[in-house]
Amino acid sequence: MKLLDKLAIAAATACCFTAMTAAASAYPDRPIRMVVGYAAGGPTDVIARVVAKHMSDNLGQPVVVENKPGASAHIATNDVMMSAPDGYKVLVTSLTLNVNPLLYPDRYTYDAVKSFEPVSNFVQLPMVVVTNYDSPYKDMASLIADAKANPQQLTFGSSGFGGSAHLAAEMLSAKAGIKMIHVPFKGNGPALQEMIAGRISFMFYPSIGIANYVTDKKLRVLAVGTKEPLSDFPGVPTLESQGLVGFEGGSSWIGMVAPAGTPRDIVDKLNQSAVTALSQPEVREQLKQLGAQVVGDTPEQFRDFLIADKKRWADVIKQGNVKPE
Repeated sequence: MKLLDKLAIAAATACCFTAMTAAASAYPDRPIRMVVGYAAGGPTDVIARVVAKHMSDNLGQPVVVENKPGASAHIATNDVMMSAPDGYKVLVTSLTLNVNPLLYPDRYTYDAVKSFEPVSNFVQLPMVVVTNYDSPYKDMASLIADAKANPQQLTFGSSGFGGSAHLAAEMLSAKAGIKMIHVPFKGNGPALQEMIAGRISFMFYPSIGIANYVTDKKLRVLAVGTKEPLSDFPGVPTLESQGLVGFEGGSSWIGMVAPAGTPRDIVDKLNQSAVTALSQPEVREQLKQLGAQVVGDTPEQFRDFLIADKKRWADVIKQGNVKPE
């Protein structure tokens, strides 16, 4: 290669680097779109809107939540994955980011940490085991005993195939050595209403938004999937205290990722903005009232979490012989 050609390439590379650096330093200079793969009003949407409001304040630009539900959140996931890696479109997502490719490898070919830049895990939503208040099950021991005595008779509800409630129940099946019938619904709301009506035996449910049903004696909480008891449900034992370990790792989570290739300066700005939002006392109190546990980690920590999360659900899917429906 001639010297002049080498100099031209070097100059072009330097100009490109300078332009990228300038863009990152000026970021953001217009609104940011925060895409959510679920309908408005669900846990992921609610958490996203709480964080987006305060990110808007500290970034000086609007952070606008955009709902794109459908295909187990894949419509939103694909939209962000294929977007320009400039920090102006990000995805607020949940465990489906890892679970979809595990369940449907031919349909969803992306990888959570290769196709995206992890930004921060916002919150964990501990799973709780609930049943109708008038159910014959007053504790986990009676539920498991009945399931063992009557294989394939107990029904458990979920927000859909491959969701957190479904996979948590598959974890229970594997750990307790029981066989049950999965009854999927189109969302947590419909599943919970069927649970309240007593038409399904029990379900795992994110801790968000059920306290009033418990107070009104419409639901009974049999156990919580956390290391320590939850203050929202006094007197309710943990699954771990009953010999059912590992459910705290199976909690539903809600975090933010950007398209792969997003400059590190921009990822850091997004992370700092989200962590700052999550550190605000009013935000922490609001999330606590919703039953969410604040995380607010670094991009590296979130990346490590996503890798471990993928392995955990791969093991559950294999042990439970979970097949696509």
